[in-house]
Amino acid sequence: MNYDNIVSLLGSEGESLLQYESKTISKEQLHVPGPDFVDRIFAQSNRSPQVLRSLQQMFDHGRLGGTGYLSILPVDQGIEHTAGASFAPNPIYFDPENIIKLAIEGGCNAVATTFGNLAMMSRKYAHRIPFIVKINHNELLTYPNKFDQIMFGSVDEAWNLGATAVGATIYFGSEESSRQIIEIAEAFERAHQLGMATILWCYTRNNAFKKDGVDYHVAADITAQANHLGVTLQADIIKQKLPENNGGFTAINFAKSHKDMYEKLTTDNPIDLARYQVANCYMGRAGLINSGGESKGESDLADAVRTAIINKRAGGMGLISGRKAFQKDMKVGVELLNAIQDVYLNNEITLA
Repeated sequence: MNYDNIVSLLGSEGESLLQYESKTISKEQLHVPGPDFVDRIFAQSNRSPQVLRSLQQMFDHGRLGGTGYLSILPVDQGIEHTAGASFAPNPIYFDPENIIKLAIEGGCNAVATTFGNLAMMSRKYAHRIPFIVKINHNELLTYPNKFDQIMFGSVDEAWNLGATAVGATIYFGSEESSRQIIEIAEAFERAHQLGMATILWCYTRNNAFKKDGVDYHVAADITAQANHLGVTLQADIIKQKLPENNGGFTAINFAKSHKDMYEKLTTDNPIDLARYQVANCYMGRAGLINSGGESKGESDLADAVRTAIINKRAGGMGLISGRKAFQKDMKVGVELLNAIQDVYLNNEITLA
């Protein structure tokens, strides 16, 4: 997909996103992705040579190999959203081999999925594509449903099945978040000891984050602070939802904020909102990958490309998109993943 195709796909919003010039946080202040990212950023950190090798393995794989950007296929929805609801649109993905095949055929840097999926296919595929083992989940079978991330296995077992990295979720803001923070801090420390990279899903969860009909779970100020907690836990890469609004702290009247957060460091433009997320990832020293979100049907391709453009122009490191790809025919899923990657491969789409 070339630049003209991308502009055409986005319709009336295309030029405004692609030509936007940010006046908030200067791009010169950011540590942007590039072929030398591991050498430039992580080599001066406390990460061991084994962790550096694991990070470089992900950066060097797939269609984005050597660019410093990441395209990851995540499939933990079989637990997080029930297998039936997730895989009914395309039942071939009940078989974990097809999840890995989609990641390989789609040119992804890595595949992120469950202990069970990767363990079942470990000897066949662990050397063919980097594995990211999702070590905790919100199981959805307890009635009434509860929302808590619990461990599904050990970091050592992730290493045993050939993982390059481990991934985990923390529901920041939830009643259970303190326990989750402690669990994942310990898990990430062990992962680094074993030479694996770490990726944290920095999600927010609290019913109080919805007020007056507005959902602030995706507010730039709240999600950015979740990112900042995530990098403090030594996550190498942060996964976060694209911000859709701002002012959660002030609307709900909790935590602490400063007027410059809203008047100088952000605007209403989605690129600026995402840049504030990047800033809270140590100005990009820990890469920000935004999630692709749920499948909405015909608009999925345009939505995925739009998210990739916002992430890239904000200073992010890539996209982690699952349902938009695996809830379709595999050929169509591959085309969607390739379209996302084409955004990061296109030199005309630059930092805002």
